[in-house]
Parts: sequence; C-alpha cells; structure tokens
Amino acid sequence: MKDSQLGKLDDIDLLDRYRGGDLQAFAVLLSRYQTPVYNFVLRSVRDASTAEDLVQDTFTRVVQRADGFQGHARFSTWLYAIARNLCIDHARRMQHRRHPSLDATEKRDGDAGTPLRERVAGTGPGTERLASHPQLRKRIAMAVEGLPPDQRDVFLMRQVQHLPFAQIAEIVGCSENTVKSRMRYALERLQEALADYHDHLEEALG
Repeated sequence: MKDSQLGKLDDIDLLDRYRGGDLQAFAVLLSRYQTPVYNFVLRSVRDASTAEDLVQDTFTRVVQRADGFQGHARFSTWLYAIARNLCIDHARRMQHRRHPSLDATEKRDGDAGTPLRERVAGTGPGTERLASHPQLRKRIAMAVEGLPPDQRDVFLMRQVQHLPFAQIAEIVGCSENTVKSRMRYALERLQEALADYHDHLEEALG
C-alpha cells in the first residue's frame, strides 16, 4: 500500500498492519504522533534532550508491546499513557536533582533557542493574546510548574494537547469526574497564583 493510502487509515488499522509485518505502517504512526507526544513530554520534563530520549523510549515500548495491545482503548490513549508513565518514572529519578531553569532553551531550526517558559505558556487558547504580555506568560509558566503533578498533567493534557476529559481519564487511570476536579483545582491554584494578573488571565484563557 502506498504511503498516501496508509495515511488515510486509522491508528488501529495501522497498528494491525504493523503487527502483520508492514514497517511502513509504523512509520506513519510515528509521523502522526511523534511531535504531539514530544510536546507533551517536553512540558513535563522541561528539557529537550531528555524529552527526545523519553519519546524514543515511548515508541520503543509501543514496538515491544504492540502484540499485547487489545484495542480496549484508543491507540492515542495507550500511547500517551506510556509517555506519561515514563515521565513519572523520570521525575522520581530526578526528584533530588536540580531541574532545568525556565530560561533553558531548546534549539530550533533557524534560531538560537526558545526559553522553556515561552514554550510552556505559548501554546493553546489565547496564545496570540498572551504573546503581548511576556511577564504574564512567564508567571503562567512558573505557576503551572508549581502545580501538584496530578493537576499539572491534567491541565497540560487539556490546555496544551486539547484532549477530551474522557480520554485524559483513561490516560491517568481515574474517573472523568476526578479529572474534572483536578482541572478545577488546577485553575483555582493558577488564579490564586496569578491574582495580580487576573484580568489579563481571563482574557487569555477565556
């Protein structure tokens, strides 16, 4: 099957073809999810090199566990769950080490690098409006980083990856109501942390 035809298949069909020996089908899955998974992981570990390693580990796990995937959840749910668990394992290993500064940069084609604070707060609803408030953007990034891990995960998956609550619930392994509660608590904490910027925050995230 040609690449253009493979690209029209859904995730499960592609995984089935890969399990049947079609390596190109896996390449399509990789191209479909490598960037969003990288963005998700990067916002958790806050280091570009570590994120690249964890994304590679994520897809290695997919290869290793492909035959055991039963299709009870979406492929993307399974994939993000693997990535999230690897991020959690990494955080446990790093809990007594110094985390990269929010001023750490990620090199991109054609520029010297973008500060992490801008990448964390520079995606999702209100991006253009946030761009005109660099100090607010910095404060949002720091406030998000300060959220409890379970609330931060939900906030990032909802605000950055735009995943539905039901899918987030599957990824983190709890009820949809719990996910919504964590999102509510995250927003309350952010509003408290950003009280000085209340009007700008409502405009940016509204």
